[in-house]
Amino acid sequence: MDSEFGRAVRRRREHISPATVGLPTGGRRRAPGLRREELALLSGISVDYLTRLEQGRATSPSSQVVESLARALRLSDVEREHLFLHAGLSAPGPGVVPTRISPSVQRLLDRLANTPVVVYDAAWNLVVANRAYDALMGETSLLRGNDRNGVWRNLFGPASRARQTPEEHERQVELLVGDLRMAAARYVDDPQLHRLIDEMRSASIWFVHLWDTVADSPTTDQARHKIIDHPTVGPITVDCDTLVVAGDDLRIMVYTTEPGTDDAHRLDLAIVLGTQAIDAE
Repeated sequence: MDSEFGRAVRRRREHISPATVGLPTGGRRRAPGLRREELALLSGISVDYLTRLEQGRATSPSSQVVESLARALRLSDVEREHLFLHAGLSAPGPGVVPTRISPSVQRLLDRLANTPVVVYDAAWNLVVANRAYDALMGETSLLRGNDRNGVWRNLFGPASRARQTPEEHERQVELLVGDLRMAAARYVDDPQLHRLIDEMRSASIWFVHLWDTVADSPTTDQARHKIIDHPTVGPITVDCDTLVVAGDDLRIMVYTTEPGTDDAHRLDLAIVLGTQAIDAE
C-alpha cells in the first residue's frame, strides 16, 4: 500500500532531528527522527491523515498539504519540487499565492521561537504559527478550512483574544479587504483565492460593499498596539509589528512587550502556561 509520496515523507521525518525544527530533544526516543505526532503538529494536519499518507492509504494530498509538509520537514527547493512530483502535482507557479517559507526566513523564525509569531500569505491564509503564539492567542492547529483565513475569520469567526472596539474591528476588516483585493489582482490564476472571494461575496453583504468601495490599502497601516485578553493571566498590552517579506509576499506578525514591565512578565507567564497546556493535550 505504500506510495512513493508516503515513503518520501516518512524517510525525511525519520532522519530530521527534532532540534532542527525547534522541538525539545529531551526524553527517551525510540528513533532519532520526528514522531508522527510532532510532524502533524508542525504541518497543521491530523495524525490520522499523516499516518494514512505515509502508509499509502491516502494518495491524493492537496497542494496545501504538500507545501505544509515540505515546510515542516525543512526541505530545500529541489527536495520540495520532488515532493510535489511524488504527489502527482507541480509546485505552485507565479500566478498562485506563494506559501513557501525560504530557509533564510525560517532561520529568522527559529530565532524568535520564544516570541509569539504568526505568518500569513498574501491572501491572509495562515501559513504557520509558533508555540509561543498559540500559547498567547489560542491553538491555530484547531483551525480548518476557511477558518485559517484571517479575512474570513474577522468576518465570520469567533472573537479573537485581541480586544477591539466595534470601530477598530471595522477598520481592521476594511484594511484586510483592501489588502486582499490587491492580492487578487496580483494572483489572477489562483483558484483557491478566487473561490474564497466568491464564498465571502455570497455570505456577506458587508464584504461585497467593502470589496466594491474601500481603497486598496496594505494592512501595515493597522494599529500596532493591542490588548490581548488571555484567559489565564488576564490582559496583556503588546506591540504587534507586521513585517512583509517582499520576495515571498509573506506577512510576519510579531508580538512583543517592553522589557521589564508588568506586561512583559504576564506575556512570559502566558507563554509558559499556554505551552504547558498544549503539551499536556
